[in-house]
Amino acid sequence: MSAVPVDRHAHRGTIFVEDARVLSQVSHPGKQYVLRLQAPLCASRATAGSFAHVAVDPAIPMRRPLSIMRANATEGWIEILYKVMGEGLSHLASRKAGDTVNLLGPIGQGFTPHADKPLALLIGGGVGIPPMVYLAEVLRERAAEGFRPFAIMGSEIPFPFQARPSRIVVAGMPDGVIASMPLLEDWGIPSRLTSKSGFPGCHDGYVTDLACAWLGTLDAETLARVEVFTCGPTPMLKAVAALAREFGVACQVSLEEFMACAVGGCAGCTVEVQTDQGPAMKRVCVDGPVFDAYTVFSPAP
Repeated sequence: MSAVPVDRHAHRGTIFVEDARVLSQVSHPGKQYVLRLQAPLCASRATAGSFAHVAVDPAIPMRRPLSIMRANATEGWIEILYKVMGEGLSHLASRKAGDTVNLLGPIGQGFTPHADKPLALLIGGGVGIPPMVYLAEVLRERAAEGFRPFAIMGSEIPFPFQARPSRIVVAGMPDGVIASMPLLEDWGIPSRLTSKSGFPGCHDGYVTDLACAWLGTLDAETLARVEVFTCGPTPMLKAVAALAREFGVACQVSLEEFMACAVGGCAGCTVEVQTDQGPAMKRVCVDGPVFDAYTVFSPAP
């Protein structure tokens, strides 16, 4: 049987160049900002896990790949949460309502929830929090299909929101671990926070600690209905993938890589992925950033 031809440029018809108008920009501790942009073309195609390649300043030629945290196709806006690291994002942080920001987007293959695995465990670390918020909102909108997400967020700097005690009981959580993300709480989605920085109500440890505690309360039949979705630093992703493997649950990871073009042309963000035909190099920008965790992270020897 001949192979099915693959259109390697199919993504080009779904990435738009857009002059987006700044609707608002809110600063948070730790040099973090939530930027809302009027970007109807990007908003119309964005998915949980996709990102925008943003021009931070006319004098800086290199764009910055920033995850989309929320998108409203009807109203035509997207939200981006980012942390200032370097001169480029410092320029972006100076933008005010009414300013224009040029972007390419949406880019990338996002998360794919499966209706036969409706118990979704969302794990976000640091700048990996935005895609988890987006995915939580998508699953909330698909609640009629049985999706029941639970989110665990970790950060070593102050969270970009004012945490509050959760009203939603979650099995397996240690005593006193009650801090939650208000937005998710208002959506009826349970969440818990972790940090080694001593923030009140947070677990003093890692996201995998809480994930393990929750997964450990589930029987085999229930575990078969679980899928893990995660985004964050590579060491965290490896640890989450190992935990998912330990419990035998499906896992999707969103990789973080340095990018130049971010549209698949330069191949500067390639990673090795295991396929049915053997190892292959895939571009994180357009082939990802979301991959099956087991194709990216091999089990420990």
